[in-house]
Amino acid sequence: MKVGLYFGSFNPVHNGHLIIASYVANYSPLDQVWFVVSPQNPLKKSISLINENHRKHLIDLAIDSEKKLRSSNVEFKLPKPSYTIDTLTHLEDQYPKHEFAIIMGSDSFSNIKKWKNYQRLLERYEIIIYQRPGFMVASEVAQGKVRIMDAPLLLISSTIIRDMIHQKKSIRYLVPDVVKAEIETHQYYG
Repeated sequence: MKVGLYFGSFNPVHNGHLIIASYVANYSPLDQVWFVVSPQNPLKKSISLINENHRKHLIDLAIDSEKKLRSSNVEFKLPKPSYTIDTLTHLEDQYPKHEFAIIMGSDSFSNIKKWKNYQRLLERYEIIIYQRPGFMVASEVAQGKVRIMDAPLLLISSTIIRDMIHQKKSIRYLVPDVVKAEIETHQYYG
């Protein structure tokens, strides 16, 4: 099975994340896309993160009954902060028959040289890049196993959603209704 790993904090997951994952799952040779919930991104501050189990639960609610999408808590069990290369090594041990690819935005790809063992990532794994405004990746720059996709984008972010919640504004249409209801019930980010 060929699996695309979509890493992120997903704090919270929103429709932009879901559109990208669905598009990549349906318009690439991947059999599945896994949302890999990162407990702590080594390149970001973790001040406003809710518990990783709550973030994974929100994803599970959002992708319920989607056959090509699933969530993963693999990084919950690994040393923190989580490094993509370590997660991939662990997953390859767990799933020796799977082939893994990495899904990332062109903004993340522009920082790939800051990643642990980035050369090994570029040499060993297919990287599926979705273009983000202001971070266009030219095909001649994308060497090796890099696939560039023009996935539809929503210009929203988890940061904006958290700010809206703090300001008591509606986040309807930005997240699935089931995610909105769960956030409100448990007063996440409030």
